[in-house]
Amino acid sequence: MSVEALFRPFAARSLRTANRIAMASMARWAAPGGDPAPLEDFYRRRIEGGAGLILTEGVNPDRPAAGNDPCSLKLHGPALGGWRTVIDAVQGAGGAIVPQLWHCGATAKPGQAWTPSVPFESPSGRQAPGLKRGVVMDEAAVEATIAAFAQAAAEARALGFDGVEIHAGHGYLLDQFQWRATNDRTDRWGGATLAERSRFPLAAVKAVRAAVGPDFAVLLRVSQWKSADLSAQLVETPSELEAWLGPFVDAGVDVISASQLRWDQAEFEGSPLGLAGWVRTLLGVPTIVAGGVGMSGDFIRTFGGETGAPEPVEEISRRLDAGEFDLVAVGRGMLADADWANRVREGRPRTNCPPSRLFAGVV
Repeated sequence: MSVEALFRPFAARSLRTANRIAMASMARWAAPGGDPAPLEDFYRRRIEGGAGLILTEGVNPDRPAAGNDPCSLKLHGPALGGWRTVIDAVQGAGGAIVPQLWHCGATAKPGQAWTPSVPFESPSGRQAPGLKRGVVMDEAAVEATIAAFAQAAAEARALGFDGVEIHAGHGYLLDQFQWRATNDRTDRWGGATLAERSRFPLAAVKAVRAAVGPDFAVLLRVSQWKSADLSAQLVETPSELEAWLGPFVDAGVDVISASQLRWDQAEFEGSPLGLAGWVRTLLGVPTIVAGGVGMSGDFIRTFGGETGAPEPVEEISRRLDAGEFDLVAVGRGMLADADWANRVREGRPRTNCPPSRLFAGVV
């Protein structure tokens, strides 16, 4: 089978890519003080290696406890000055770059006990059932966080990024509000239904769209699984999925990045479609598929010491060509090898990804 479909251009509002291959957003905590300058060469080399789009590792908006590591990227304050050279490097190499706005909430970095100067914040003071972490956000904190997302998005547009992505998955702050297990609030930011619990992330999306205007690409990162519970499900049927994410599309989301532990895992019984495929089918919005693309296992296992081995990508190219999804986000493969996309295109052997790559300052 061919991989030609992976190398066709893509466009959505301001976002235009030379092909369908994105470097997935992966937190490497490689930005001391939040300064992005050390990542300039790292991102540029992935574009030179054939990728069309960089989805940056998580970037904190201007909230005191948004990050879970002192080396998390920032999109405010002194860190703003370092972004221009990173953007120029990526775009100058022919690629597009989108920052992922990421508030960790009460979710800790694996294996680390670091805490910020102020307490972590969360919907109801816990990271998972029975795991207390973070102070309960009051109304002022929620409103300030929505404003911080909007301000970061406005900065992204002003700096020259090609779009902006909002992280509302994996059990981080916006997702903690959506998950019943971490949100038992009785005010307007809680509720018995997913629609009620989604009002905070939906408000953040609306604020971001208002801040960037109608022609700037807004992406949304979602998942069912949480880092604290890999089997968690927000929805159990296609109709529930449509009801959950439809309002986000109506609010101005252009592309939905649907994260699974494995990209080829069927989301609902009776169909081979994954989460990205179902979103594309139900809502007609472009989607990004993510989760173990071109690599054995899933990234969670790398935290336990497993090494990933290259896998064929012809099937994902075929399903992309069939219209099941629109972009492919590659994680560990591109961590292991900056030339991953060129190797795929040219049929050259690809590289294993040892678990240490997730934590080391890879080049």
